Amino acid sequence: MSISTRGGDDGTTALAFNRRVSKTHPRVRAYGAVDEFASAIGLARAFAAKPEHGQMILSIQKDLLRIMAMLAVDNDDKARMGPRYRPIASEDVERLDAIVKDLEARTPPFRDWVLPGDCPASAHLHHARTVCRRAEREIVAAMEAGHMVEADLLQYVNRLSDVCWLIARDGQQ
Repeated sequence: MSISTRGGDDGTTALAFNRRVSKTHPRVRAYGAVDEFASAIGLARAFAAKPEHGQMILSIQKDLLRIMAMLAVDNDDKARMGPRYRPIASEDVERLDAIVKDLEARTPPFRDWVLPGDCPASAHLHHARTVCRRAEREIVAAMEAGHMVEADLLQYVNRLSDVCWLIARDGQQ
């Protein structure tokens, strides 16, 4: 079976459960932006300044796969999700809150704006942070267009740009 299905030649793509939608559908835009963030943060992981940063980022990348799956399911198909489906939940948000607290405790207080580029690791993290913020805006746009998005998912993504910023700062010390 070829990866090239030609199914999108007409400008449509499939959400989960083969529901065909435009490639500009709010859900497609949202999970596409999350996918781009996953790639950007993967590049940051490849240049991680500390091994623990690489592990944090890898954990986040695994969560991003779950987020994309959540975003790829139309409102009408949410009930069809099987038992293997594990949505982003409050404990995932709490895990990010703990990472934020830990990183804040070991970095000096924020005093001025950061200009990315001091080192490759932090530059990649700052790029990933901005892609994350766009992904968050796309998720909110999908919600505003009437597509159900779980509150924990939005909270999790909201924390991610902070985590990227803090890992970048921690890597410069």
